[in-house]
Amino acid sequence: MSLSKNNTKLITSLQQKKYRQKHNLFVAEGIKVVQELLNSSLNCRALYTTDADLEWASNIAVSLISEADLKKVSSLKSPNKVLALFEIPEAPTSVSNDLTVVLDGINDPGNLGTIIRLCDWFGVGQLLCSKNTVDCYNSKVIQATMGSITRVNIQYTDLVSFLESTAQPVYIADMDGTNVYTAELPTNGVLVMGNEANGVSDAVRTCVDRVLSIPRFGSLQKTESLNVATATAILLSEFRRGLK
Repeated sequence: MSLSKNNTKLITSLQQKKYRQKHNLFVAEGIKVVQELLNSSLNCRALYTTDADLEWASNIAVSLISEADLKKVSSLKSPNKVLALFEIPEAPTSVSNDLTVVLDGINDPGNLGTIIRLCDWFGVGQLLCSKNTVDCYNSKVIQATMGSITRVNIQYTDLVSFLESTAQPVYIADMDGTNVYTAELPTNGVLVMGNEANGVSDAVRTCVDRVLSIPRFGSLQKTESLNVATATAILLSEFRRGLK
């Protein structure tokens, strides 16, 4: 069976945010990622595979396609047998009182996907993103989350309004802050991570009075900064240190 022109056009259009929003659909690829999403509450609209021997739940309609067709619509350099379309769920409206991660202008899909996965790993159920942060249903983000996107509530919102209204202690990461390894950190709070190149925006920075730093070690200390996902991992680990 081959992909129809209409299906091919639909799938390829979903690489753009405006069409994901128009059709309320996003693309997931690869056996592991698709299986994780199928095991969640997300609704699968269509599933395409090049392998007739793969087994799926009986309620999933599966279309067998050629490798050439999969390569034509895949965003991966090496497509992995399966591509599926899922409905974008309604965004949550409430904010938890537990540890919350806030992202201010994250541009790289890989960084966002990794941070979503880190939130899942460290039990952070709430991720708030500025409206200029990359779309969490970008196909590269979906790949990087490896299914964790189904277990983290993600909202795009005005960060200044949120930070001005929250009663939780709010922290940002900066080279001139308090050493995170010696700081006394709460179990609940808000951690703000900034843009890869420019850090936290001035508007957001004015809402925060708690600043943490990750110290450099070694004699040369030539590295200017850490990747934002790496820094998030270190900081979340420190926030969670006292829970075990």
